[in-house]
Amino acid sequence: MKILIIGGNGTIGRKVSERLSEKHSILIAGRNSGDVNVDFSSSDSIKSMFESIGKVDAIVSIAGDAKWDKFEHLSEEDFYIGIKSKLMGQVNVVRLGKDYLNEGGSITLSTGILADEPVDMTTSAAMVNGGIHSFVKAVALELKNGIRINAVCSDLVEDSYEKYKDYFPGNTPVPMHKIVNGYLKSVEGKINGQIIRILA
Repeated sequence: MKILIIGGNGTIGRKVSERLSEKHSILIAGRNSGDVNVDFSSSDSIKSMFESIGKVDAIVSIAGDAKWDKFEHLSEEDFYIGIKSKLMGQVNVVRLGKDYLNEGGSITLSTGILADEPVDMTTSAAMVNGGIHSFVKAVALELKNGIRINAVCSDLVEDSYEKYKDYFPGNTPVPMHKIVNGYLKSVEGKINGQIIRILA
């Protein structure tokens, strides 16, 4: 398969790219690196990315930002960071990318544990992740040409544990290979409309 991985040079993206490249042809898209550049918060940039690479068999999105701060400090604009990037960025990947998928192709989005178990200072990020879950379940009912869609939702990843451990007291970090397997399950399997939860 020809697979586009948006965010393929990130902490999780690198490992997913390495694993999928063992059997498939990989294209990596990133803000500042990769085979093609994309501004995830711009639908025009996302459309240009797809126009430049042409048809693919699978799209994997492991990208998007959201503001972390106390709720009382979050402005309306702070909420729009996550809405425009992680939420609408991924929605636009589906909205625009479906026209660049071969028949029977798949789309895999990314969320995280905050959708189900928010922690302090994650009101915006949790809201965005939960929105993506609802979007995936709804849009799976309407995609045509045999296109499947799922989201991988993982707990705190082992490779980021030192950076984020103070935000997630008591969470057991998930080994990276388990998270990578979640993406393989979505891309190479047949499931559709599912939230693939990866827990330790």
